[in-house]
Amino acid sequence: MNTEKFEKLLNEIGDFIPETKESIESFRIKFLGKKGVLTDLFAQMKDIEPALRKEFGQRVNEIKQHAEAKLETWRNKFDDATTVAPNIDLSLPAEPLRLGSAHPLTIVRQQIIDIFIRMGYTLSEGPEIEDDWHNFSALNFPPNHPARDMQDTFFISDTMALRTHTSSVQVRVMENKQPPIRTISPGRVYRNEAISARAHCFFHQVEGLYIDEGVSFADMKQTLLHFAQEMFGAQSNIRLRASYFPFTEPSAEMDVTCFICNGKGCNICKGSGWVEILGCGMVDPAVLTNCGIDAEKYTGFAFGMGIERITMLKYQIKDLRIFSENNVRFLQQFSGMN
Repeated sequence: MNTEKFEKLLNEIGDFIPETKESIESFRIKFLGKKGVLTDLFAQMKDIEPALRKEFGQRVNEIKQHAEAKLETWRNKFDDATTVAPNIDLSLPAEPLRLGSAHPLTIVRQQIIDIFIRMGYTLSEGPEIEDDWHNFSALNFPPNHPARDMQDTFFISDTMALRTHTSSVQVRVMENKQPPIRTISPGRVYRNEAISARAHCFFHQVEGLYIDEGVSFADMKQTLLHFAQEMFGAQSNIRLRASYFPFTEPSAEMDVTCFICNGKGCNICKGSGWVEILGCGMVDPAVLTNCGIDAEKYTGFAFGMGIERITMLKYQIKDLRIFSENNVRFLQQFSGMN
């Protein structure tokens, strides 16, 4: 029996330090595999003299137990991820985590919402797939009325379409709640238009509604002036120009003092000192009646603005399409804004 060979094997097992899981598997195959060292030693027992066979077997079992213990120790350490590769410097700074940024439309949308929430308005939402009644008829768009041509619609069926404005949400609010009503309805809307730098087939709106006894045009003007000064600065002023919408009478387009040149005239406002930001008007009595509200007792006003338009003006963005292109370099410009 070769004592020196046993000692050499024990020392080799004791000195084994793996660097990878693959080296552990190589160790197992070498010592404990079917064609490994221990299998070969056990096979030699039949050739050992009977008087020495017991001691030989004890030494082989000692090597086996030592190899199995070593294997188990290193397997557990690798499984627990407690070993560190020698080429990793733990003193180096970690890879920085890049924080994302809010989308500019989200930033402006939230600013608008916050202003009206402070004025006591509630938030209302509704479905983006809408029926004809809520999207058109209840808002004073009779069948075949030419006003329907103002909005190119994505029809899903004869009676269902992607909503063309969030006024449909206001109809649902009026149907389910009696005045006083003071609510805003932000959301995405859809129109069948050719996509260009100034138009898209989907965009975002915030529409507002206030109905109560004795609500006047002056109330609407003061509300929108306060909004403009909160949104664009205390120096802002507004002007109302007569317009037409089927669901309001009288109706108006609202301009605000150009916040780029402070009303002095620039290329943004085309030298006029004013930029158009929203449409508004007193709710038509027929709309109130359609929604189950007593038009003899209550009056109200409504307004609506495009979030994209305000965002483009505020940040001087020239192409509407960039809002939906997920351009990371464009979006990173808005990091830290709220």
